[in-house]
Amino acid sequence: MDIHHISSKTISIADIKDILIKNKKLQLSAESKKAIEKCRSYLDLKIKNETSAMYGINTGFGSLCDIRISLEDLEKLQSNLIRSHACGMGDEVPKEIVKIMLLLKIQSLSYGHSGVSVATVERLIDFFNLNILPVVFQKGSLGASGDLAPLAHLSLPIFGEGKVWYKDTIRESAEVLKEHHLAPHYLQAKEGLALINGTQFMSAYGVWCLINAEKLSNFADLCAALSADAFDCKTEPYLPFIHHIRPHDGQVKTAARMLELLSGSEIAQGIKTQTQDPYSFRCVPQVHGASKDAIAHVHQIFETEINSVTDNPNIFPEEDLILSGGNFHGQTLALGFDYLAIALAELGNISERRTYNLISGKRGLPEFLVANPGLNSGFMIPQYTAASIVSENKQLCTPSSVDSIPSSNGQEDHVSMGANGAVKTYKVVHNLQNILAIEWFNAAQAMEFRRPLKSSPIIENKLADYRKQVNFIQEDKIMHNELMKTVDWLNN
Repeated sequence: MDIHHISSKTISIADIKDILIKNKKLQLSAESKKAIEKCRSYLDLKIKNETSAMYGINTGFGSLCDIRISLEDLEKLQSNLIRSHACGMGDEVPKEIVKIMLLLKIQSLSYGHSGVSVATVERLIDFFNLNILPVVFQKGSLGASGDLAPLAHLSLPIFGEGKVWYKDTIRESAEVLKEHHLAPHYLQAKEGLALINGTQFMSAYGVWCLINAEKLSNFADLCAALSADAFDCKTEPYLPFIHHIRPHDGQVKTAARMLELLSGSEIAQGIKTQTQDPYSFRCVPQVHGASKDAIAHVHQIFETEINSVTDNPNIFPEEDLILSGGNFHGQTLALGFDYLAIALAELGNISERRTYNLISGKRGLPEFLVANPGLNSGFMIPQYTAASIVSENKQLCTPSSVDSIPSSNGQEDHVSMGANGAVKTYKVVHNLQNILAIEWFNAAQAMEFRRPLKSSPIIENKLADYRKQVNFIQEDKIMHNELMKTVDWLNN
């Protein structure tokens, strides 16, 4: 059994991808157990001896922070907190993202600054390892005070309430716990607050979006190279001399990759009659490169976040301090989501323009990429579809981070709305996948009109693999089916 040990060692987005792909199991390291136990023991002693108010430990929450709770009600306070905050609505969070939420919540609690018990963290590990995935809803978090509503739904099954996905079926969590001989685990003081405070809803979406953004960014370059050859473009704009005098990292890397992808192409090496190509081909390094730089920047933000403690209050046993702060505030993530969404939307924007050029009837290609236009509409309408998705992305890219609505009677008077940013960026990622699939579908068709000339070995190998699933279009057929096969091919 392949095991990932939860420890203080930095976890990367690449590590998380590896854990998910290999279906690794999680286990607390001895180091993490010791840190959790030390913090919990300190907190128990503090609760027993402390007479002053400690937020969320012996007080109410939010604007109810000045209401003291008696010692005998501290445990009930925690389960009440989870139940009352489990008020999410909207679509269910995809299961793969729920699994990342569990991993990130386990990681954050393991550092020994949250006051939870080892047993509580072990219960979350049970869920992860057994693929018992709580049903969580997309709407309900303001991206500050922690992702309260989503994380409450994530936490309900710990004590046998709420619903879970198990073996592709939604079931009552109590039933699934019983099947695995797991008794409901009831929370001690502070634990409920530690579970629902935190940025793991936003962070999990961010991890998923970044894993897929990097894949789609690479595929966008491949699409651009195929389209450039299909449109009989020059390779001069990709030569390093141009980019060394404007050396943005993403731009330089994209130009080099375009040359690599087109290396050995008979079409690229042919004589060109045009002076210049349209921007959507000529400026691929500048546009794709800018998106690469944005993805890299947001990647850094989220790697810092997933290695952080983001609940409140934070406990420091060594310093004998319990501090109430604001690490749950998702502003840095909200800004990151807005930036990432825009960067990915631009990859789709320029892709659609290349598709539009390919069906224009220029450069020796037939109108709408079909041999008998008129009788056949050919590839006319896939471009419409791409245009509609590009337009939706532009609407989704309205910034979430500039909005704030006060909550909790004004106690929480500035929130990040990063959770909304997370969900919209998730949609942009899916939209980009479909836009690029449309470009590849068009460019592959256009390439057949360049025969017998060949593109580069890299591109020809990709085309040969693609043609195992999607054939050259001789006459009109249901294009949806071909596009969905293209999406499936892209994902494999």
